[in-house]
Formats: sequence, C-alpha cells, structure tokens
Amino acid sequence: MGKRIRAQRKGKGGIYSSPSHRFRGQASHPRIKRGTGKVKTIVQDPGRTAPVAKVKYNNNEKGLIIAPVDLRSEQKIEVGEEASLNIGNILPLKRIPEGTNVHNIELKPGDGGKLVRAAGTSAMVVSQGKKTVIRLPSGRFKTLDPKCRASIGIVAGGGHKEKPLAKAGKRHHVYRSKPKRFPIVKGVSMNPVNHPHGGGNHPHVGRPSTVSKHAPPGKKAGRMSSRKGRRKR
Repeated sequence: MGKRIRAQRKGKGGIYSSPSHRFRGQASHPRIKRGTGKVKTIVQDPGRTAPVAKVKYNNNEKGLIIAPVDLRSEQKIEVGEEASLNIGNILPLKRIPEGTNVHNIELKPGDGGKLVRAAGTSAMVVSQGKKTVIRLPSGRFKTLDPKCRASIGIVAGGGHKEKPLAKAGKRHHVYRSKPKRFPIVKGVSMNPVNHPHGGGNHPHVGRPSTVSKHAPPGKKAGRMSSRKGRRKR
C-alpha cells in the first residue's frame, strides 16, 4: 500500500488555509463619498505583497488603503468627484482622464476595491463613455460602471521578486507566510510508493494525469480534466 501523498495529507485546508491572523486588516476605499484624509503611517502587511497606509479621514473614520508609489506619511489625500489627480487620491472612474494609471478598482460601486491590488501593478483608463474601459496588468480590457472608484497611481512594492533569497531558509519563511510547504518536489521525481506519478527510469508520468474535478483531495494529483461540454466564458 502506497504512502498518502501531499495533496491527501493537506485535505481541504486546516493549517494550509490563508493566515488571516497575520493580515493588518481590510484595505479598501472609505465609506465616505467625498472628503479628505491624512496618511498617518505606512506599514508592511505580512499577508500581502504591497504595503498599506493607515489613514484618518475628516469624519474621524480610520482605515487602510493600498499604498501607491511616492505616497508619504502626513500626506493629504482626497476622496470624491472633486478630488485632484494626485497620487493616492480616490475618484470615480468617470472623473479620471484616459491614460491615467490607477489601482484598487471597484467591480461594483461601493465594494471597496477588488482589482489591481498586488505590488507593482497598475491598470490604465483606456476610454470613457456610457461605460469606462480599463486595461488590466494582464493586457485584458474590462468594461466597468463609471461610478466605480479607483485610486490614482501604481501600487508600491514592485520588484520584490527581483531580490535574491540567497538561502533556502528565507524561501522556507516566504512559503510559510502564503501558506505553502517548502521544498516542493515534483511527483515525477518521487518513487512509486510516494506519488502516482513516481517511478520509471526517466521523469515521465506514464499514465493519464488528468483527474476529475469531483475527485476527493487525495486523488487530485496532476492536472484537472478538460471542461468537456461546458460553455466557455
């Protein structure tokens, strides 16, 4: 009888779920429609790649926002349709001219921001009309409600992947914060007793590697089966 493979040991989550206790909090747009705020401090959030800024608004509301490049402590930010196009200000998409870099974009008006939140990323406003078209970091174009809000600028923290980790211990801690296990060994490099893909004189699966999406966690070793008969979206 073979050994229980890694996917089976992990099960449906448990200690492998997101480390929510390490998050600084929800970084989103404020609930106020218009007003001003002051950046108190900029801190690193272990739960995300981008730094976050603690902001206190003129109605005494406090919150976190995704920090863009060149945002500084004690800087004043503006919220609303009358806000200027300075770094960190929050405006509806209809008030942002074409060619402007934006981040933390709302999918629906008032949801606080769902798109373009990772370090070093930004989207660009492409066209304005009854709907606003933006270009995402992937190059894909997306049409949104002009009332959706977005922050001006590029998310800070870009280039964090370029710094070498230098030793395996650092990579272990990086994976642990995800949470993922390190090192990650390919199934084809294992013995047959340790993984369904193991064995053989060369790294070759030697059997169909696709599994059903309805398979239990212990059977999901390899690629998911194709979407046969399902409508493409």
